[in-house]
Amino acid sequence: MIDHPETIRTSHRRIACDGSGDVPAALGHPRVWLEIDESGAVDCGYCDRHFVLIGGPADTKADAKAGTGDAKAA
Repeated sequence: MIDHPETIRTSHRRIACDGSGDVPAALGHPRVWLEIDESGAVDCGYCDRHFVLIGGPADTKADAKAGTGDAKAA
């Protein structure tokens, strides 16, 4: 299994990633829109962030609240 630099749990199937977070958006990457499919997760092709649908098949922390973040939705 690949260790992702960051995993973000979200309640939205369509999310945007611009690589920002701990860094200003200007230091990230171009904003891309990602769609979480039936697997319950999607990876950003620029920064390798791993987005997981809360309660979806890939959500291994369904009962944990620590480290959750909600991504920008469409």
